[in-house]
Amino acid sequence: MGDAFPKVKVAAVQAAPVYLDRERTLDKAVALISEASRNGADLIAFPEVFIAGYPYWNRLENVFKTTPFFIELLKNSVCVPGPVTDRLCKAAQQAGVHVVIGINERPDNTLGTLYNTNLVIGPEGKILLKHRKLMPTYAEKLVWGFGDGSSLRILSTPVGKIGTLICGENANPLARFALIAQGEEIHISNYPSMPSADYGGYNIGADVKLGGAAHAFEGKVFHVVVSSVIDATVVEKLADTEEKRRILTSPQSSFTGIFAPGGNLMSNTASPDQEEIVYAVCDIEDIIGPKLRHDLAGQYNRFDVLSLKLNRAPCKPITETDEALPADGDISDEEQESEKD
Repeated sequence: MGDAFPKVKVAAVQAAPVYLDRERTLDKAVALISEASRNGADLIAFPEVFIAGYPYWNRLENVFKTTPFFIELLKNSVCVPGPVTDRLCKAAQQAGVHVVIGINERPDNTLGTLYNTNLVIGPEGKILLKHRKLMPTYAEKLVWGFGDGSSLRILSTPVGKIGTLICGENANPLARFALIAQGEEIHISNYPSMPSADYGGYNIGADVKLGGAAHAFEGKVFHVVVSSVIDATVVEKLADTEEKRRILTSPQSSFTGIFAPGGNLMSNTASPDQEEIVYAVCDIEDIIGPKLRHDLAGQYNRFDVLSLKLNRAPCKPITETDEALPADGDISDEEQESEKD
């Protein structure tokens, strides 16, 4: 008989938040968790910063005019732990599922910084991981602070070894390898939707699809890719000129789908402008064959030639100590010894 490996039904929830409305978006998230679990999902993934939205204004507006939007985003951000995470944890527990969801996180030590954060919640209703995006992308640096290496971890769960990276982090080979090397089996990446008329004409959907297949192929992992939708609540908040309305209502560019360990698409894909839940069943045993060809965490690597250093130290604004400091005018022992010399 030997060992049995889990078969997992995963759900990629392509949906729009109720833009800059934390409470209504939370209600929507809880309802979507319930819907996906009724359809048999064991693992449910939501878009980047689903609660309560992506800061599109930084791509539309003079930076000096964006402070009111940041204030509104901060007011609708999420403290971890707090009432919002309590409801998410309860929803995951009631459904008996794992949930990966993006939030705008507000730290407890300042009102001037937010973080682009993914939460992984277990079926026992506990937060298993809080991962802050290492490096905000492009104009995002005007909104979010930097994460650190403390959360570049995989989670060993009954549904498999789960890892997650946010949006542009998935373009970083070192961040992806940090998870592959820990034995990642199911990777979750999440993204915003972008308007096709966005300045520069960036086609995020094509890049996300390419990167999704690449990580599944390189790591021999299942890769759940999920993006958001730009809906009328975004346009209502941000489109105060015809030009902004033209951009925000242009055809959307995004990708939501699920890849098999060889890099092949194993699910249907969601239409970029439609809310839809995409499902697939991931049999962890299906990783073994592809790994036999290219196991970057084992036999198909040379760690004596190539290696990665991962700094897990949390970035803290202050380091506290109980050591007594010399009073003003006092001379430390070291200084006294120096004077004797």
